[in-house]
Amino acid sequence: MTPTAGLPIREYILVALVSAAVTFLLTALVRKFAMKTGAVAVPRQRDVHVVPIPRMGGLAMYFGVVGGMALAHQLPVLRRAFEYSYDPVAVLLGGAVIVLIGALDDRFELDAWTKLAGQVMCAGILVLFGLQWVSFWVPWGGEGEALGQVLILDRNQGGLLAVLLVVVMVNAMNFVDGLDGLAGGLGLIAAAATCAFSLGLLASSGGDVGTYPPALIAATLAGACLGFLPHNFQPAKIFMGDSGSMMIGLMLAAASTSASGKIDYTSFDATDVVALLSPLFVVAAVLFLPLLDLVMAVVRRTRRGESPFAADKMHLHHRLLEIGHSQRRAVLLIYLWAGLLAFGAVAVTLFDTGVVFWLTCAGLLLAMIVSGVPRLKRQREGPSSRS
Repeated sequence: MTPTAGLPIREYILVALVSAAVTFLLTALVRKFAMKTGAVAVPRQRDVHVVPIPRMGGLAMYFGVVGGMALAHQLPVLRRAFEYSYDPVAVLLGGAVIVLIGALDDRFELDAWTKLAGQVMCAGILVLFGLQWVSFWVPWGGEGEALGQVLILDRNQGGLLAVLLVVVMVNAMNFVDGLDGLAGGLGLIAAAATCAFSLGLLASSGGDVGTYPPALIAATLAGACLGFLPHNFQPAKIFMGDSGSMMIGLMLAAASTSASGKIDYTSFDATDVVALLSPLFVVAAVLFLPLLDLVMAVVRRTRRGESPFAADKMHLHHRLLEIGHSQRRAVLLIYLWAGLLAFGAVAVTLFDTGVVFWLTCAGLLLAMIVSGVPRLKRQREGPSSRS
């Protein structure tokens, strides 16, 4: 995919900035509301914070998304996202319900099964409005010189896949939300990468109207996360709570489905493996860290005979703290890992594959070294301290 001139990049940036501004301004009001209603996170054994902090910041983030989409609807270029697709409307409705469920959990701490039922319901809202997977490419079963084949999904299969992705992503973002600014930063990185990928699709498709909605969903989410971070970065004045983390998961799943689930694979050369795999590359890279943390948590807890939803203090960010990183440095390191994976995958679809691959590998090697520096220091200082 090669970007071309004429992309509405400035309009998407404007929408993201409006979402950020609305979120930033409303967060202070939401903080006061959370304190009055008792939606406060009291420190527990597994928590990192040591003083009570209000949550429910997802409310401000949602209204930031609404503000960004309202502006987009007034811009002639971006109005196409609403005229030819119900995806943005589906996200607004599904997002409203999941933010409401999250806000109730922030105040009353709902049980896991109630939240799961709510997540499935919100995913069902997306599917009812047509936001689901239509097809995807697999690298087997091709005929002649064709490499692989495109699987065409019916409404039930595509809807089930969309629901599964939403539920998994919502819980993954919820699990990873354990340090100040972590979930907001990961949401910003993932949404920005998804928006860049969608703009690449828009360029390569010659302005296909089907590529406007995912870019809009991702841009408004990126703006909301950006506007919330100044209030949430360590030391946090407010937490986004389940209302925010679940909304991020739902919108990332929606943007990924809208961008990758409806790609016209006939525009790709049957021998171009990178192009055919690019949607899966990007989705996997954007969701990699939250999903890795989720899978590790589920395996760890079930092996101990506990519920997969049982809380513990062994997430990826906890492990970085144990190694010796400060809260801020642990968060920034996870940002680095997520950014390298997400934007590396997007860059593969836009630029020379070989150059991007080696640059990404070099960045990951650097991130690995930096992540292990405190442990290496302790090992080197250990013998001298004992002597």
